[in-house]
Formats: sequence, structure tokens, C-alpha cells
Amino acid sequence: MVFRRCAAALLAVVAPVALAACSGGGGEQRCATRDGVLECAPDERTTAPEVVGELLTGGRYDLTQDRGKVVVINFWGSWCAPCRAEADDLENTYQATKASGVTFLGINVSDSRDKAIAFEEGRVSYPSVFDPPGRTALDFDIAPNAIPATVVLDREGRIAALRRGAVIQDVLQPVVERIAAEGAP
Repeated sequence: MVFRRCAAALLAVVAPVALAACSGGGGEQRCATRDGVLECAPDERTTAPEVVGELLTGGRYDLTQDRGKVVVINFWGSWCAPCRAEADDLENTYQATKASGVTFLGINVSDSRDKAIAFEEGRVSYPSVFDPPGRTALDFDIAPNAIPATVVLDREGRIAALRRGAVIQDVLQPVVERIAAEGAP
């Protein structure tokens, strides 16, 4: 389940995740890093791994239910100071983009349910999957102890962008808007 085609070029930027091929014919750059976010051209994206799990607030989540939407997945933990720092920016970006067919999903890792629920209260309004062992993060080649990380999936369920580390609204929102504009309904 490793997304590596041009691993050598991407490892320097996002080790160990390689989202897709790095260049097209003629040496043209097909994946580029801007403001710490790696974005890949639509024809260079790979399908995201399965995301299925129990929501913090109860019930189940399956990524396939959001096919046709842009899905922003944020890996976080209540114990993570950068996760606390980025929470308002994630929520503000969610509120600013949800009318454009964008949804957000948190993936809580290495946490207790009580601490995770307390962390989310009053911070974010989108759901989070409870994944204490960090299996979903590992499926995305993100070490559970290397969070926060944010992945943006396009409307076809392909990995379009990745940011390792905390993100701010001024950086994330334009990325999400660009991806949402691709083939918007």
C-alpha cells in the first residue's frame, strides 16, 4: 500500500509518502510543493486507501459514502500541541469550503476516547474516526507519532495533496478550493 513511483524525488519532501508520479513527459513537473503542501496534477494521482472506522461520537464511517466530494482528512491526537494549534484553521477552512462539495474528516490516533472527545468539543464540527492504533495513518504511510498530517482527496477518491505538520487556513483553503474547482458539479 505504498504510493511510490518517483520515491527518490518525493522522499526529500514527504518521506515516506510518495503520492504519485513526479514528472510527466519532457521533464515537466507534475507534483510540486507550495507553502509546504505537496500537490499532484490530476493525471498523476493514486487512489486513496480504504478509510472505514468507528466515529468518536458513535456510528460508522466509510470513505466511499463521500465519493464525489473533496475530502480533507486530518490525522490528529489530543496530546499533540500542533494539532491543537491548527484546529481553528481546519474548522474555518471546513466552514468556508463545505458549500463547494468539500467535507472534512478527522482521524484520531494514539488516544483515549474520552480525551479525543474532550479535544473536539467546541473546536471542530466535522466527524472524526477513532483509530487508537493508527492503522489508517499507516495505510497512508503516515507514522501515528508523526502527526498532524493533512491529506486532500479529489472527487474521485485520489490523493491530490499532502501536508505534513500543522497547517493554517491561508495555506490549506486555496489548495482545497483548487481541488474542489476541478470537475465541480
